[in-house]
Amino acid sequence: MNILSTSCQKLVCLSKSIYISAACLYRFILLRSNPLCVQIVYFISISTLGFGFLKALKPLGQTQKNLDLFFTSVSSTTVSSMVTVEMGIFSNTQLIIITILMFIGGEVFTSLVGLFFIRSRLKIDLDKIASSHARLASRNPFIIVDRFHLEDEMVTNEVHKHESLSTTNENLRYLSMKYLGYVVIGYILFLHVIGVIGVSLYLTIIPSTKQLLKNKGLKMLTFSVFTIVSSFSSCGFVPTNENMIDFRKNSGLLLMLIPQLLLGNTFYPPCLRLCICGLGKFYKKRECRYLLKHSEKVGYKHLLQRKHTIFLVATNCGLIVVQVTLFCVMDWNSKGLKGLNFYQKLIGVLFQSVNSRHAGTSIVDISILSQAILVLFVVMM
Repeated sequence: MNILSTSCQKLVCLSKSIYISAACLYRFILLRSNPLCVQIVYFISISTLGFGFLKALKPLGQTQKNLDLFFTSVSSTTVSSMVTVEMGIFSNTQLIIITILMFIGGEVFTSLVGLFFIRSRLKIDLDKIASSHARLASRNPFIIVDRFHLEDEMVTNEVHKHESLSTTNENLRYLSMKYLGYVVIGYILFLHVIGVIGVSLYLTIIPSTKQLLKNKGLKMLTFSVFTIVSSFSSCGFVPTNENMIDFRKNSGLLLMLIPQLLLGNTFYPPCLRLCICGLGKFYKKRECRYLLKHSEKVGYKHLLQRKHTIFLVATNCGLIVVQVTLFCVMDWNSKGLKGLNFYQKLIGVLFQSVNSRHAGTSIVDISILSQAILVLFVVMM
């Protein structure tokens, strides 16, 4: 019995030591580390871990080389959409790993991680200020009063001000950043859930797409999640060897992916500001007002001021319109769009134009497009 009690005490002490060490390491990383170094370590660690999982899991068919797997892991994490092997050789579990890598390597998610670090640093500073005020008040409560010749009411108000940090600007900034984090998480989850449900329903309703996935050995849910995450993260991966060429006639599916491409990339700052503005009318009004009026103090680069947001929306819409117009004028009757009706061509051109500036997914073989369109794609990228 004594031996068991001693072992439990040692285990508790060991757990406390590990917790304290981890907390100290965490504070050191927050206060001393360079943001660039943190990002480098973040992407290298995730890429290496992803390679380990891809290597451990059984492939669908042929043996995969280590270099190809590592390149795929890095490409998924950095959402660069470059591959050295066909996507069709990956098994269902490997596709799930690639999906996770794309999700945690996407711009919106990594910006959320950066926001968490900024908020944590601010929290540490606020804790230091609060503890210093508490020590000062406990050591010399009467000396402080005599020194500044404060009246009783002023002393009471000052103490109350220090105790209730919610009245300070810095604490309001912290609370606003904390609320912003919840808004971003909700934004990510909402768009992904809606996107997956929409794509899954479309694949269920349209028999041809469901049969196409069955012929390729792809599960419908895996394809839906993979495609939505890839589109939102601006990666451009599709779990088929032909990219989206097989789905070029499925205009409904393309229309579902276009908002994901935009809302996860250039339209993210305007939509984020719109979400904060809408939520501020019903909940956390003070925090929302602070985020909208003092976006530069928050330190979140995707939260832009109103004027910059308007310019961003106008610029993106203008570039898309210009690209769609030029594409239609120069390559409307190209081989890549052969066999499509007017509506399918229009949606296909819109999808291709949006992708050239964001993810890189394609419904046509790029090599058969005219040189002028290729130059246009390069300029837009």
